[in-house]
Amino acid sequence: MRSRSLLLVALATLLLHASASASDDDLDYLIDNADDIPANDPDGWLQEGSPDDDDDDDLFHHGQAQDHPIDETHVFLLSAANFSDFLASHRHVMVEFYAPWCAHCQALAPDYAAAAADLSPLAHQVALAKVDATEDTDLAQKYDVQGFPTILFFIDGVPKDYNGARTKEAIVSWVNKKLTPGVQNITTVDEAEKILTGEDKAILAVLDSLSGAHSDEIAAASRLEDAINFYQTSNPDVAKLFHLDPAAKRPSLVLLKKQEEKLTFYDGPFKASAIADFVSANKLPLVNTLTQETAPSIFDNPIKKQACLIDIASILLFVVANESSKFLPIFKEASKSFKGKLLFVFVERDNEEVGEPVANYFGITGQETTVLAYTGNEDARKFFLDGEISVENIKRFAEDFLEEKLTPFYKSEPVPESNEGDVKIVVGKNLDQIVLDESKDALLEIYAPWCGHCQELEPTYNKLGKHLRGIDSLVIAKMDGTANEHPRAKPDGFPTILFYPAGKKSFEPHASIPFKLKRPDSSATKTEKDQSTASTNLRRERSSGTNFKDEL
Repeated sequence: MRSRSLLLVALATLLLHASASASDDDLDYLIDNADDIPANDPDGWLQEGSPDDDDDDDLFHHGQAQDHPIDETHVFLLSAANFSDFLASHRHVMVEFYAPWCAHCQALAPDYAAAAADLSPLAHQVALAKVDATEDTDLAQKYDVQGFPTILFFIDGVPKDYNGARTKEAIVSWVNKKLTPGVQNITTVDEAEKILTGEDKAILAVLDSLSGAHSDEIAAASRLEDAINFYQTSNPDVAKLFHLDPAAKRPSLVLLKKQEEKLTFYDGPFKASAIADFVSANKLPLVNTLTQETAPSIFDNPIKKQACLIDIASILLFVVANESSKFLPIFKEASKSFKGKLLFVFVERDNEEVGEPVANYFGITGQETTVLAYTGNEDARKFFLDGEISVENIKRFAEDFLEEKLTPFYKSEPVPESNEGDVKIVVGKNLDQIVLDESKDALLEIYAPWCGHCQELEPTYNKLGKHLRGIDSLVIAKMDGTANEHPRAKPDGFPTILFYPAGKKSFEPHASIPFKLKRPDSSATKTEKDQSTASTNLRRERSSGTNFKDEL
């Protein structure tokens, strides 16, 4: 009892001094922030919209992102008090969940306001609004806001993620598509030929009538899929042009992919959700090359092995550019057996913009060609293919992955030779022995060497270890989360502090110590800025670059 009481007192002290990111890290954000990874951060990355991401630019340069006032006349400010009523009175509402201190939100503000102004003539159809997620935390939690900005588009109160570019033009174009009829009518062969020659992908439905229940289902499916245009026809000559038998039973539907000179015919139920699933599973090529341009379509694809944070269970091929012609045909041939089950992704290992940061995240070093399976879910488990890269080996590897027969790989530094300090050093290989020892309570900090908040926490955490070192039943420990992994120690950002009570180590989940970062108000900004020279210098050491999500 004495050790538990002392621990609670010490944790209360920590809560007053420490701060942490509360956002989930995933592969999508690794890509988005590729240029922001410091040179001494080979395996970690900064979560967009998390406190670490905006470390000093947001804390100490608050309100300086814009040179001129932004006219937000046409942007509605919502809160928990009026949110439900506003959605009830507007069929279409785009909502930005933002944080006042977030640099990404500040960068978006002028484009978001300009988009609202451009769409103001359609005020009877759509409204653009924003919610301060730092004030209305319950509202943000309700809609699973995990980073800033998060943009949702509500249709009759039902939210859909907006993952497009953060520019006025992209927002306006995306919203306009949502407001227009989702399906275009094709009545002549000339119109159909323009689609065949002018579009990379298209959906054509052949119906008995261009209105009615089947047409409504196609329209509903089109609203669930942003990347492909939907068309419908009742003209038998148009059906022939798309290799559909005009005498066959209607409705019928086909997906055109001009890049592969391929038509994929649908044979499922004529329901919107089933059609949308068919499109999502078949719209991408057999092997997807990961680039800035393709990242959104790959990450948004719903092919999944389990409930995935980034909605993707994948087999990835990492190969340097000059060897791609040797291995890509093998990879493509193997992928044919897993269409609609797994996503096959080619990553050019020596591509500085995408390949290198993704390889670093997975712990891939050197130039050797590598095949990797990745669950993409909360476990974020990864598995490496051993042996020769051949069609049969890749197929067997993928089958074992789907059947959960593979052993996951976790990064680990070497076990330290000496570990007598007040704060024990934990790595992936010794976490079971130190943290999961059932006879002891354990407090574990998962940190990143480059994280400013972790550096601020370190003296307090060391004092905690020194203060409690005489309690044999208690372990105070820390682990470098950029170099070590363990399925029972998953960080939600840096630093993450987890408590493992004695005698209960087999239970999930273990307790996580919640941290909230208090941001300064505008009146205190200058004072804090003057007192933060060291932190500002730390921020300046980080490299800056274009954010992928802003580009996409």
